[in-house]
Amino acid sequence: MTKPKFGPTRSELLFRLGFSIVGLGLLVGAVAVRGMPKGPAMFETIGVAGLFFGGTLIWTGWKLVKGIYADAPD
Repeated sequence: MTKPKFGPTRSELLFRLGFSIVGLGLLVGAVAVRGMPKGPAMFETIGVAGLFFGGTLIWTGWKLVKGIYADAPD
């Protein structure tokens, strides 16, 4: 795979990975303490926040494992 000329660096991807892990942890903690939301709050909490943090976690992990970042060694 060729190294991208532009895009996030490895350190930025590590920050995003940590941010996603913390965000998912806070989401799980909130559901554990407050209980499972009902109605529109469930869509917002689980759907939007879970999709954002989960998607970022998967995308960032994939980029790091594959070595697809701007300052990757040649």
